[in-house]
Amino acid sequence: MSMENVVAVQIPPAELKKMQAKVKELNDLIGPYLISLTAQQRKEVLAMGDSSEPFVAKCLDYAKSNPEFLPGYNKLEDFEIDYTAVKDLTTLVRPLNQLTANLNDTHLMSGAEAYRAARNYYESVKVAAKNNAPSAKVISEDLGKRFAGQGKKAKAA
Repeated sequence: MSMENVVAVQIPPAELKKMQAKVKELNDLIGPYLISLTAQQRKEVLAMGDSSEPFVAKCLDYAKSNPEFLPGYNKLEDFEIDYTAVKDLTTLVRPLNQLTANLNDTHLMSGAEAYRAARNYYESVKVAAKNNAPSAKVISEDLGKRFAGQGKKAKAA
């Protein structure tokens, strides 16, 4: 990746505080209607994707007009509640997924740029330490702790 600074986000502290309050407010508002699955449950669940939605809607319509074919272990009311929840939650999930993706991308790039700048600084300090610049050795040794044990491996004899 180039040395270009792609992102330079500076969120004023007052704005960040407002954003955090809104995230908490949204979490408090939506939280009571949400569940949490384990990783195993996510693997095992029969997921309804976008291509299955018309099928589910059609089945619900048929179940309403022809309830005699609905298995005894399925309740029409539960079917309707679940399908309505999917439609309602989709209006929240899509924009939040887009927002989350952009938030994650900005977070990732900001971190990458900060880490690149830190690595560049560290490399510069190491060169300065090799040239006996005052204070550089102490800084280089302190920063080098981050990479302890990651150096070049000795070749086997």
